Amino acid sequence: MRSFAIYMVAALAEIGGCFAFWAWLRLGKNPLWVLPGMVALALFAYLLSRVDTAFAGRAYAAYGEVYIASSLLWLWLVEGARPDRWDLIGAAGGDGPARSGETPRPGSTPSLISGVPSWGANQSLLLTSLS
Repeated sequence: MRSFAIYMVAALAEIGGCFAFWAWLRLGKNPLWVLPGMVALALFAYLLSRVDTAFAGRAYAAYGEVYIASSLLWLWLVEGARPDRWDLIGAAGGDGPARSGETPRPGSTPSLISGVPSWGANQSLLLTSLS
């Protein structure tokens, strides 16, 4: 239970810290938004190091699921956008447009990762390189 609480606070810190940069660079907010954002990102890194596990990769992998759920809650509660089916498909690990940033949403702008192969192609490449 302690690890879950750490992950929840870490998610809030990471998402809030990243959003500070988003607000500055994409929403035209004052550059001073970055200062609390950097503090929040440092808090995020510190918190993940407090999880009781011998390996960092295990802490990060377990945190990933909490991060995804927290991101959808942030989208809904802070930004006021209800997650759509593409968000939910992507969160569930589905393959396709939600994974590549090519979701057909009205008024959306292309993702920075648009055109990156989805997990299926990367998985095949990874498995081939490991064998």
